[in-house]
Amino acid sequence: MNSQAYTSLALFIDGQWRSEPRITEAVFNPATGAELGRLPHATEQDLEDAIASAERAFRHWRNSSPMVRSEVLRAFAALIRQHAPAIALDLTRDQGKPLAEALGEVRFAAEHAEWHAEECRRLYGRIIPARDNRVQQSVLLEPVGVCAAFTPWNFPFSQALRKVCAALGAGCTVILKGPEDTPSAVMAIGRLLQQAGLPDGCLNLVWGEPARISQTLISDSRVSKVSFTGSVPVGKQIAALAGQHMKRCTMELGGHAPVLVFADADVEAAADALAMNKLRNAGQVCVSPSRFYVQREAHDRFLQHFVSRIEAARLGNGEHDNVDMGPLCHGRRVQAMQALVADAREQGAQIACGGERIGETGNFYAPTVVFDAPAHIRLLHEEPFGPLAVVAPFDDFSQAIELANALPYGLASYVFTGSSAHAQHASQALAAGMVSINHFGLALPETPFGGVKDSGYGSEGGSETFAGYVNTKFVTHYENTPR
Repeated sequence: MNSQAYTSLALFIDGQWRSEPRITEAVFNPATGAELGRLPHATEQDLEDAIASAERAFRHWRNSSPMVRSEVLRAFAALIRQHAPAIALDLTRDQGKPLAEALGEVRFAAEHAEWHAEECRRLYGRIIPARDNRVQQSVLLEPVGVCAAFTPWNFPFSQALRKVCAALGAGCTVILKGPEDTPSAVMAIGRLLQQAGLPDGCLNLVWGEPARISQTLISDSRVSKVSFTGSVPVGKQIAALAGQHMKRCTMELGGHAPVLVFADADVEAAADALAMNKLRNAGQVCVSPSRFYVQREAHDRFLQHFVSRIEAARLGNGEHDNVDMGPLCHGRRVQAMQALVADAREQGAQIACGGERIGETGNFYAPTVVFDAPAHIRLLHEEPFGPLAVVAPFDDFSQAIELANALPYGLASYVFTGSSAHAQHASQALAAGMVSINHFGLALPETPFGGVKDSGYGSEGGSETFAGYVNTKFVTHYENTPR
């Protein structure tokens, strides 16, 4: 085991680190149950100071050159790469994912920082030709202001980083409430941006009881923008609160991603790829494939191969070598898995593998495949957010689309087919913000990431990444003197 000490935990407000004396909560290792550290909660004064600091910093940062913002983000990306092994180790310790996955998350996030560093230099307005040659018409893009960002525990480094980089690159300032379960990654973001030369107050980190902090930040008139990644129920509460105050929002909420495997696909290759992707981060991924619809003539062959790959997965502490899947992040997820599987059994579904907790220490749950399930089981309707998959047959294209679109979710969808016609028609017919065909090509820095329906609105990444952080201002100027 690595001897590196777990990071110290603190609030970060106006360029200063604050810790005790304050109310604190314990942070635990989900593989061992051991306490890693104590996380201080923000007081009401801390929150007031964070808002005031972000507002003061915005007055200057909004007028900074895009070249300066780009330099800060580039320096940030370089520091991420330099410190990636240490960040990844702490991430494995408090989140649970295998060390290789954690390291991949951190290094890939550095690409996002670089992308935003490059794109923020291209926040162009435009000139609109006027109907009268005495009129000049222009469109300006201006930073929206102080942003309140709320980020999740499943990808604590990359999810927070994308919001922070988009806001800072646009000229906004940020108050970030990260996940209390997995705080080390957000701490690293604060420390490295400070080292990269970000002015004091442009980023503030606060921790504490989520409802209290969200209520305080969103209802404050000095906060202009809300960005949230998390569950659909909480997202709707955040959006409703923001709506009361007419705050701009980006909402990246949950999903229950359907997979359509047609009989003309390379069924075994699809099963291999899907099994690996299903177990990524123990299935705690908003775009994780979770409802597997397989054309009837290929169903049994797919199921057999898929189950064999799932059963071969090696579970264990993410700090150890040769581990394919670590523990779930916290005990609540284990309870959720148990409830979904119990319901499937009670309703007559078959369990092909897994279906039980592993051991008494840590939050380990066996990867589970359910089949021959009635259409009304909870697993077919509720996002599992864990290592559960349900496999069901379909007969034709129309039925496949109907099954895939049946839920209110609309984040990611996957299609495996050898037919260009199936690929084209499915990409148009699926009600999702993202469709990936014959591979897993989502969440790249240069591509937009976001959903529709209950899965939220707004995009992160791609050329769309700054859209939620700028106001569009139209200026028309009439000159009395003819040209």
